[in-house]
Amino acid sequence: MVVADDRLSADAAHRLISEGTGLLWQGDYHGARQLLQALARRVDRGPRRRSRTAAPAPAAAGDPARAFHLHRKAQAERARKLGRLLVPLDAGYTVPLRRAPEVRAACTEAYGPGGEPSVVSLRELTGLIGAHEWRRRGVPVPALGGDRVHPYYGVFSPVRGEYVDLVAQEPLPPGTDTAFDIGTGTGVLAAVLARRGVGRVIATDQDPRALACARENLARLVPGGAVEVVAADLYPADTAGRARLVVCNPPWLPARPSSPVEYAVYDPDSRMLHGFLDGLAARLAPGGEGWLILSDLAEHLGLRSRADLLAAFDRAGLEVAGRSDIRPRHPRAADRTDPLHAARAAEVTSLWRLTPRRVR
Repeated sequence: MVVADDRLSADAAHRLISEGTGLLWQGDYHGARQLLQALARRVDRGPRRRSRTAAPAPAAAGDPARAFHLHRKAQAERARKLGRLLVPLDAGYTVPLRRAPEVRAACTEAYGPGGEPSVVSLRELTGLIGAHEWRRRGVPVPALGGDRVHPYYGVFSPVRGEYVDLVAQEPLPPGTDTAFDIGTGTGVLAAVLARRGVGRVIATDQDPRALACARENLARLVPGGAVEVVAADLYPADTAGRARLVVCNPPWLPARPSSPVEYAVYDPDSRMLHGFLDGLAARLAPGGEGWLILSDLAEHLGLRSRADLLAAFDRAGLEVAGRSDIRPRHPRAADRTDPLHAARAAEVTSLWRLTPRRVR
């Protein structure tokens, strides 16, 4: 590690981080931000980033799974390099640099109460500030009449509203008075179900940050106690009984997350998906349905086939009662410079209506 300030050129800094050297910044904070942007441009122009704007390398052409893993590898390498530009943090989360912003609230939300002086990558600190702004401003949800959900750092934000729309529009099973929302995150789907008239909703999660986030959102969006938020690995305790409706929106890609934010996107070995399916039949009330909200992006990337998904339904003793589909509306689906554009452009998000297999 070397001490760096505004006298260090971007080219020299790029050589250092490419060699594995950390840069502890002691100059102007805005100078550090400008240097980070310059480093990002240089890293993106490097040989490992050619695939961002060009066709896939021959080794990945026609092999979407390999293209995905190469893309993830390039992302990880980019993050490692840019993460070598470090800024100091005093105890109490003050950045002791000229023109540094106030970051105490953002750091406390992500790290907990301040302790000893430390250093943090500027790239990570910028992400924490952005996450704090998301939490402060909130995300408007059309299915909730435009009311806002306020996501915590590391909890999946409902910026992709199409999956929420599916839950808001699908006809409820007749007589639905109780519902489980498995892996509730921000609590947005539990709020939608409660506002649709489900009298008792139990929302579960195992992440303490998600539980706190859901409780805060639901206390504001659904006052009156219609939703109970409980800590559980998937299903609530057996004492909660069975539900006429069980909803789950698991992470869509069977891959290993590399940061707290990615746990809502990547589900290693499809653990949550299979756990939901395997326990569903035993927790459904007679005549009930399980709603699995799942993108087929993994299928287009070659990470899971449709046959694999249907076989998982069958092994769990489930059959498909119906399915509703919706196309994504996020900008990346139209971004042709994205290395995964072909898969994103073909993506469909589905609500699978699952019921216990009937004995014939």
